[in-house]
This record gives sequence, C-alpha cells and structure tokens, in this order.
Amino acid sequence: MDSHLPIGIFDSGVGGLTVYRALHEQLPNERFVYLGDTARVPYGTKSLATVERYAVENARFLAAHQIKLLVVACNTASALALPAIRKALQMDVVGVIGPGARAAVKSGPHSTALPGVGVIATESTVQSGAYTQAIRKVNPDAQVIERACPLFVPLAEEGWADDEVTRTIAATYLADLRIGIDTLVLGCTHYPILRQVIQQAVGEEVKLIDSGEATAREVKALLQEKDLARLTLPTGALERHLCDDLDHFYVTDAAERFARVAERFLGAKPSRLEAVEVFGEDQLLA
Repeated sequence: MDSHLPIGIFDSGVGGLTVYRALHEQLPNERFVYLGDTARVPYGTKSLATVERYAVENARFLAAHQIKLLVVACNTASALALPAIRKALQMDVVGVIGPGARAAVKSGPHSTALPGVGVIATESTVQSGAYTQAIRKVNPDAQVIERACPLFVPLAEEGWADDEVTRTIAATYLADLRIGIDTLVLGCTHYPILRQVIQQAVGEEVKLIDSGEATAREVKALLQEKDLARLTLPTGALERHLCDDLDHFYVTDAAERFARVAERFLGAKPSRLEAVEVFGEDQLLA
C-alpha cells in the first residue's frame, strides 16, 4: 500500500463533512476522496440488509479509486455494517462509533458511583444501542444515557447554529441530561455544527466528545503504525485548504444542495464535486 494514496470517506449524506474537516485538520498532508450517498439518505429508516448493501457498494466505489484506508463517517453504517464492509475490502476500515466511545471513557473515570456518559444521536443510532455497547466494552461499569435529538440535523443543514429556535430546542432536549453526566458524546456527524448551543444547554462542566475528532486521532495513529502516513504535501502544493482541488467529492444526488451545505459546514464549496451513480461491482467493472 502506497502512503501517497488518498483516504476514502463515505457518509449517507452531508454530515460526514465534519469528519472530513477533522481528518483534514489532523492530517494536512493527506488527500481525501469523499462520497455522500445523498440519493439514498437517510439510512436510519432502512433495514440491516439494506444498510449493509448500501455501505458495501459505497465502500467498493471508493476502493476503486485506489484509497489506502476507508473511514465510515456515518453512525448508522458504523453501527450496522462494519463487519460486512471489512469482509468486502482488503484494507483498514475505521468507523466513528468506536473512537467516540473510547474517547468518552478516556475523558474520565466513569463508574456506577460517578456521573455517566451521555450520548446524543439520531433515533436510529440510539435504537441500535451501539454507543452504549462500545462504551461498556471499554468500561463495563460506565453509566450511559442515550438521547435522540432528531431536529438537530435539519437545523445544522439550514445553518441555524446561532438561532434562538435552536437554543430552545437544545434546552428542551438536554435540560435533564446535565444532572447525570459529566461527558457528552456528539453521536451524529451533524451535531458538531451545533456545538456551542449544545454546550450551553448542558453546561460548561460537561465535556463534549466529537466522534469525528476522535476518529481523526485514531486514523492518524493507525496510519503512523502502518507506515502509511503521508509525510509531505502533494507535489506542487504549498499549503492545504479545505475542499481544495486535491480532494475529490462525489454525491449520488443533489450536488448543488450538497455544495451549499458544505459551504455552511466548512466555509468553502468543494472545488471538485461530481454526481455519480453507485450500483456496486457491476458498475465498477463497466
């Protein structure tokens, strides 16, 4: 495996852009290929078999672009489809749930005698119980409280991060959580966009864990361990910027909307954005 190959990232939509940003910040020398499966979002309402099929198709699409590692920047796919993806690909695959859970446990000595770990996520991720399982795998005594906050996704995409409506909704969702937790995992890739209002709602004494940032740290460590980290900028690049033409973005639908939301999330529109259809191996061999 060549260290100069890009890192692949896929999400069911635009939320994974926050994971891309975290990876870009941690690994400024790396190039990235991002796939947003915007034609088939949301994954949370789909069956296990369907999520696995979509995830494997996305993974194979990115693998065909000669990536050296795959990041699954989708909580639903990370919860349900990692085994299927790893079986389909002969490369390292990193999801977002494990890193977020490990970072939450490392942030403090959580046990039955101490305040616990809160997790806010979409309804499907909460129903899967994936974060609770991952946290208790590291610390079986951890007290975990999960809470679905479905309205946070459209608020983030609409750019309402600093709006009284968002503050009211955050306070309603999270008011009772601040009593029982000292750490809160942002278990949806959209939620870091609302970090400020979430922090206000739970109080400054609660530590927020961004699963995307935790994932980026683990990817960095893994690349160094495997001797796959790119040590210099790509040829001709004097510096790296988010969404510059060294990174390639693909979507399966609604490219213009993706570009608008990307600008809200990242402060820049992707320089290289292409709409594609993802059908699996038949398409890749065509």
